[in-house]
Amino acid sequence: QVQFVESGGGLVQPGGSLRLACRASAFTFSPYAMSWYRQAPGKERELVAHITSSDGSTNYADAVKGRFTISRDNIMKMVYLQMNSLKPDDTAVYYCKGVLWGRAYWGQGTQVTVSS
Repeated sequence: QVQFVESGGGLVQPGGSLRLACRASAFTFSPYAMSWYRQAPGKERELVAHITSSDGSTNYADAVKGRFTISRDNIMKMVYLQMNSLKPDDTAVYYCKGVLWGRAYWGQGTQVTVSS
């Protein structure tokens, strides 16, 4: 059974930074397309950032472009989300998702709270 475990969430002041990490369980990680999603209270879960399995191409939601960076380390079986210039609107539970052959696997989520 594939498992993803997120870490790195917490409370940060507006303008601050956090780096989220998602660790994959023991399997071949490199073929997975990886994404970060977030879900704020009372809102739908939304895509934040995506990184391909093939060439590491990335794309981002407009709300986070220029502030967030997704990256992956296939040897360590990790995917990261560097979040800078955080805003209160970034407050949400952040989830990583891996997709292989059309099947999606989700982590349990990590809470990010941006507040003074």
